[in-house]
Order: sequence, then C-alpha cells, then structure tokens
Amino acid sequence: MLDTQQISKAMREEGFGAWLFRNFHHNDPISDQILGVPASATNSRPWIYLLARDGSAEKVVHAIEEKILDHLPGNKRIYASRGEYLSHLRELSATRPCIACHYSPDLPAVSYLDHGTATLLEHCGFTLGSAAALIQRLLGGLDRKGIESHRRAADHLYDIVAELWRRIRKEMRAEVPLWETTVQGWILGMFERRGLVSESAPIVAAGRNAADPHYSPEAGGSGRGAALKNGAVLQLDLWAREDEVESIYADISWVGILDTTIPPQAETLFRAVVHARELGLEFIRSSLAEGRSVSGERVDREVREFLIRSGYEANLRHRTGHGIDTKVHGFGVNLDSVEFPDSRLLLEGSCFSIEPGLYLEEFGMRTEIDVYIADGKPVVSGRKPQHELLHF
Repeated sequence: MLDTQQISKAMREEGFGAWLFRNFHHNDPISDQILGVPASATNSRPWIYLLARDGSAEKVVHAIEEKILDHLPGNKRIYASRGEYLSHLRELSATRPCIACHYSPDLPAVSYLDHGTATLLEHCGFTLGSAAALIQRLLGGLDRKGIESHRRAADHLYDIVAELWRRIRKEMRAEVPLWETTVQGWILGMFERRGLVSESAPIVAAGRNAADPHYSPEAGGSGRGAALKNGAVLQLDLWAREDEVESIYADISWVGILDTTIPPQAETLFRAVVHARELGLEFIRSSLAEGRSVSGERVDREVREFLIRSGYEANLRHRTGHGIDTKVHGFGVNLDSVEFPDSRLLLEGSCFSIEPGLYLEEFGMRTEIDVYIADGKPVVSGRKPQHELLHF
C-alpha cells in the first residue's frame, strides 16, 4: 500500500512540492515498486501519477488502460489522443510546476526518465528536479524489520565462508581436483539449504582471475573455470537474501591463499585493503559522532586518497561501496566519488558495503563488509570481519 505520509515526509525533507511517477512498458521499476503497480499489468501506453506533498494526487491514464492506477488515491484524467495527453500535462504544470522526476546526471541507477519525455514535460511547463534523494529515502533505507532481515542474511554468509574454507582445505589436502565452478556450486547448494536466494551466482576467482572484480567462471573455455592450485589467491564474493518478500540482501567478500604460507606481496596488498576498509568505517563513525553529515562521495574520497598515498593509484578499479536493500546493488547511497559521484547523505537506515579492492596483473584482493546506520551510528553486520588472510 502506498505510504503517502512517508512520501510527504521525504518531500518536505528534500524541499519538493510534488513527485512525478511515469511508466511505459514497465521501463521504470522504481515507479512500479513505490506505487505497487504489478509487472503483470498491461502498460502499453504511458501513464502519469503526480503526487503532491500535501497528499493529493492526479492520475493521467490512457482510455484503454484506464484502470492501471485505480488502486491509488487521486483524481483520474483519461486521454485517448496526444492532444488530450498534452492538455492534461499543461493543466497539471499550472498548479504543480516544480516536480521531482526519476533522472540524475550522476546516478544511472535512478535514471529512468528518457530524454524525450523530460523534454516534453518541460515543454508543457514543468521544472524538473532529480528524485534521487527521495528514492533513497523511500527505497534505500531500512526499517527495523529490514535491518533484522539483513543481519540474518549476513550471519548466514559469514557462516558459509567459514564452512566453505574448511571444505576447500580438506579437499585440497586430499589432492581432490577442484575448479572455480566446483566451489561456486558448493556455495549455491549452501544457499538453497539455508533458504537463501541470489540475483546471480557468487564470484569464485583463483589466481589471475582474481584481478577481474566481476569475474565469472562460466566464461572460461572449459566451462569449469580455472583449477584451484596450491599457492594461488582465491577471491570469494557472495551475496544473498532470505527467500521472502521484501527481504534484504547481504554482500561480503573474503580472500585467501591456497597454501599454508602467505607470500609477502599478498600480505602487503591485503593489509592495505583492510586498512582502507577500516579507515572508511572510522571516518563514518567519527563524522556522525561529531554531528557532521557525510556523503557517499566523501567516504569514497577518504578511502581512495589513502590508497593513492600508499602508492596504489594504478591498482584501483572501482568505487568503495554500494547501497544495499531488496537488491544487492540497491537504490541507496553508493560510496563513490569517481565512477558516479554520489552526493547523497548516509541517513538513518542507510545500508551499504565498504569494499576497497586492489588489482595487480597477477591477482587482485578485495575485502567487503556491510554496514547500516542505526541510532546515528554505523553498525557492521554479520560475524567478525576478515582481518587475516585465509590460508591452510
């Protein structure tokens, strides 16, 4: 059910008087999700839902799909021609000229309003602003139920990593041949037994493959990925949520050496990413404790500058973290100052990863924890984060 009070509160806090939702062929999942429009509903014609901060709403729907928004409050306007459609838009712009829309020059994850429609809305008299911060407040923040869902998922993932490493060590000591897809299959089996689901398969990357942040073993020529060999780096990245409606993802990365000893180069790289991770966490903690708002962009810059000062500028390939909610890469704040700079603030209920990574030609390393903001403080979810390289 549409929570108009929550939406009105978000608009007040972000300074908007109205929020325009629009969809065509369900190409804007954010509009469908917030308004509760089912994917099964026929959406062959554009519809508009204009929700004002005072809770009043206007619907513009096509004559052959006029019932698509009947579950929502508001006055219904029906059009059958382009002229009628434009007339409705001009009338609405006369009373609500400044609107929030689903676009952002910096954040593609919330940009679903196409250029043609944006131009049309402006031609009809609207002044457009980005709804990115509103979307964050509606979809990118966890309530207490969401936090508990996220924490349970995180606990499962930490337990899976521990069980997984024990199994890898046992099989390799017994000289049982293992491939990346073997381990990937074990993880997926553990997900199923624990009632977890995932948008995609976990990352299992050995040796040089660990230098690819989004490596997929299925892409290998044999279909099995690389064989796990003694002395190689093994990067594990797994994400999952409980198999329930509106459950929240957890997403963690661990890394190890398939040997009893750790090469000095690997230890040095690992220490750098762990230090960067903890520096990012402490920066958030101290900022909030001092009453200073902190953006995802600012956190990423803090972590990135440390790694650059440490001599690793050429080994950086991605941002420090991403928002987490019902999607593993959610609608909330990303810790990003370079790829798609995110100036949105870490608010109460924000949930996100902190995952600095460094990538050499021979291998890469990434350590990832999940953090949420509760009672004005950052809380690390799951078991104890990785502080030592896994090894035999």
